[in-house]
Amino acid sequence: MWNGKQIFSQILPKGLYLEFPAQVCFKCDTCKKRDCEYNAYVVIEDGEMLQGTIEEQGIGAFKGKILDKVVKEYSPEAGAKFVDDFTRLAIRGVMKTGLSFGISDEDIPKTAKLQINNLLREAEETVKELIDAYEAKELEALPGRTLKETIEMKIMQVLGKARDQTGNIAGQQLGLENSAVIMAKSGARGSMLNLTQMAACVGQQAVRGERIRRGYAGRTLPHFDKGDLGADAHGFVKASYKSGLNPTEYFFHAIGGREGLVDTAVRTSQSGYLQRRLVNALQDLEVQYDGSVRETRGVVVQFKYGEDGIDSTKSDYSKPEAIHRIVRMVTGKEVN
Repeated sequence: MWNGKQIFSQILPKGLYLEFPAQVCFKCDTCKKRDCEYNAYVVIEDGEMLQGTIEEQGIGAFKGKILDKVVKEYSPEAGAKFVDDFTRLAIRGVMKTGLSFGISDEDIPKTAKLQINNLLREAEETVKELIDAYEAKELEALPGRTLKETIEMKIMQVLGKARDQTGNIAGQQLGLENSAVIMAKSGARGSMLNLTQMAACVGQQAVRGERIRRGYAGRTLPHFDKGDLGADAHGFVKASYKSGLNPTEYFFHAIGGREGLVDTAVRTSQSGYLQRRLVNALQDLEVQYDGSVRETRGVVVQFKYGEDGIDSTKSDYSKPEAIHRIVRMVTGKEVN
């Protein structure tokens, strides 16, 4: 019988040494010990994977430490071969062990739901206390902020913390074996925030980074009292997507979602136009054989490319691993 680590080792090149903490660990985000009880610390010695879990941190498009090291220590061709091999291996893995995901994957027990309700009730009480202190002129303004800005920031802080705590409760109840948690933790698709909103609490809806305040004169909707600063009156959604939103929550959620749609449409055109202007501004610059950057008339723009002459595509950004790699290449020995 072969285990997963032995199978994965077959596609790793000989002579590869690597250690790094994976991001799948539930208890600690920066696990740095070899004896991690959650198997979240990756150790590869001489092309053999001894421990750890392979996920986004190891082979992701932007974070992939294994792929990065293979390309830098061996060659881009070796990196391409590794990606091909891993793709085939992953497809075979999925064929053997499917990963289904359905509506029941967000089910949490009644005890957890009670905990979540208690947490949200406590958060609402804290918000009421803050509003009372504000109305009694007892609230202390934050440095550089007015009293009105201070109360808004403090309320956002309390409600944001409440949503995160409800997410932690839901995450612990679902556990690491849950398909949705596996997807979020491994970096395949989605995040724990998506799961929090599905299973526990959607949270505060915001427009331009603030609570919703536009609507009728002195209030957001006609059935709230004028001047009401409470959580419900300014777009806090207590429900989860699974439990279902009430009409008021649904309305506030639509307001918050609208900003995302408009922002996406506006940003696309803005970034496209900015790129076009940059291309036009930089199209005459080229790096010469002497390492300087000049424009078409030969006028020097930089005496050394990037002021340091370093090719950023081959750089390790002065990390300790880069020094270890150079020493290993020169001496043929590992650095402790």
